[in-house]
Amino acid sequence: MAAVRKPKVPGRLTVKEFLAWCPPGGYLWQLVDGTPQAMSPPGATHGAIQGEVAGLLRAHLLERDRPCRVVVTPGVVPRVQSQHNMRVPDLAVTCAPDTAEVALPDPVLIVEILSPSNEAETWANVWAYTTIPSVREILILRSVEVGAELLRRGPDGNWPTSPERVAETVVLESIGFAAPLRAAYRTTRLGQG
Repeated sequence: MAAVRKPKVPGRLTVKEFLAWCPPGGYLWQLVDGTPQAMSPPGATHGAIQGEVAGLLRAHLLERDRPCRVVVTPGVVPRVQSQHNMRVPDLAVTCAPDTAEVALPDPVLIVEILSPSNEAETWANVWAYTTIPSVREILILRSVEVGAELLRRGPDGNWPTSPERVAETVVLESIGFAAPLRAAYRTTRLGQG
């Protein structure tokens, strides 16, 4: 099997330049403050949590006949330094019509799954997502234990200074969703306990 050659990473890029440069296959890339960053493939537990949550959200939206959709690893553009940032969360929900654009329009919910190897980068992304005007909630799930935190934009449009811990039930007001936290871990070794 031939090895995938790692592409030369250019200097500071705009989102438009990044999309033109982004190499096909091999890596998933995001643009952070003008610098392309390769993202490692998720571990099996991370991927299973991502699949379970995507399925739960999709089923919920279909059941309620909402005009919203779940998108896996979408590109989203934070408002701060928007010309030089395209971040890639694990999941997002938008209720905007589908377009030909690469960036997901108007996400209302973003979901990130924390892995020990990139926890600092994931939290940096989470705080960048708070600058997207349409985002109402950000759910952060753990991949080494059953656990989650939630950031919810207040009625005044401001975000709390720290996320709230999710106890046993995940409640997402942005899409009228509620489910046991353990449902996200159903097919993982963490959900077996």
